[in-house]
Amino acid sequence: MSAATAMRIPMQVHAENYLSERRRLGFGLRTAGYAISSFARYVDGLGDHGPLTVELMADWARRDKCNSDEPSTWARRLKMLRSFARYLQQFEPRTEVPDDSTFGRIGQRLAPHIYADQEIVELLIAARRLDPAPGLRGATYETLFGLIASTGLRVSEAVHLLDCDVDLKTGLLAVRQTKFAKSRHVPLHPSTVQALKRYRWLRNVHVEVTHATPFFVGTRGQRRGHGLSLRQVHRVFVGLRDQLGWVNRGAHDGPRIHDLRHTMVVRRVMLWHTQGVDIDQAMLALSTYVGHAMVTNTYWYLTGVPELMALAARKFESFMSATEVTHA
Repeated sequence: MSAATAMRIPMQVHAENYLSERRRLGFGLRTAGYAISSFARYVDGLGDHGPLTVELMADWARRDKCNSDEPSTWARRLKMLRSFARYLQQFEPRTEVPDDSTFGRIGQRLAPHIYADQEIVELLIAARRLDPAPGLRGATYETLFGLIASTGLRVSEAVHLLDCDVDLKTGLLAVRQTKFAKSRHVPLHPSTVQALKRYRWLRNVHVEVTHATPFFVGTRGQRRGHGLSLRQVHRVFVGLRDQLGWVNRGAHDGPRIHDLRHTMVVRRVMLWHTQGVDIDQAMLALSTYVGHAMVTNTYWYLTGVPELMALAARKFESFMSATEVTHA
C-alpha cells in the first residue's frame, strides 16, 4: 500500500485495525483503546492533514474531556499514542512518534505497601468480627481477603468468581476473561481449599445457590445472595484498615487491597531465594500464575523490601566469594 493510499484511509479505520490486532494478541487496551479511538476521530475531523506530527498529537492530548491544565495528564494521553504511531509508520514512514520531551516524563509507579505476616493475620481477624458476628458477612470478607493474600488474585478476579469456578475437589480456580482478555486456572494450597470449603458451607446455609451464583455473596438488602460490588469491598477494607491503624510503608495514601497481591509475589520470591530456586526460571511460572501478560510486569512487583534485599545481598556475597576462590 502506498503512503498516499494509506493517508486516504480514515484514521478511525487504522485505529480499529490496530486495536483488533493487539487484542488478538491478548492486550485488553481498555483505556488506551478509548484514547486511540478519540485521537482517530479528532484527526479525521481535521480533514487533510498530511503525515501525523507530534505537534498534532500534542494538540489532541491537551483536549482531554476534563479540560485539565496538568502537563502530567497530557503526557499520559500522549504516551498512549506511541505504539499506535509506530504501527502507522508501516503505512506512512514520515509519521512521527512522541517521546517524553513534549510534556516531560510521567511519574513512576508508586511503591506498594508490602504487608507483614502479622498485618495479614490482623486483617483477617478484624474481617471475621464484622457485624453481625458470628455470621456470613464476617466470613465473606475474611475468606475474600485471605484468598487474595494466598493466591495474589486481583480483587476484581476474586469478586467475580462464580460458584462453578471454584473446584475444591481438584483445588483449582477458573479465572475467566480478566485483564488482558486472558483466562487461567489457579492451583490452591490445601489450607486455602479448607478455608473455601468452610465458607461455601456457611454461605449455602444462608442463601440459595445455583450454577450462576457468585462465590462471594452480599448479605444485606438487595445485594443479599448477589455478588459483591468492588466499591463495597473497598469501603469495607478501608474501614478495617483505619481501625487497625497500620503504619503505611508504601507511597500511596494508605495500604491497599491490591498490595496483598504485591505481597504474595514478593514473599514467594523470598521463599525461593531461601530454597535455592533459580529465580529466572521460576518467574515465568509465577507470571502465568498471577495472570500477567509480560514477565517484566512480575519483576516490577519485586519491591525492595529489606528482607528481600538482605537475601539478595547474601547471595551476591556467596557468588563473589566463589569467584575469588576460583581466581585465587
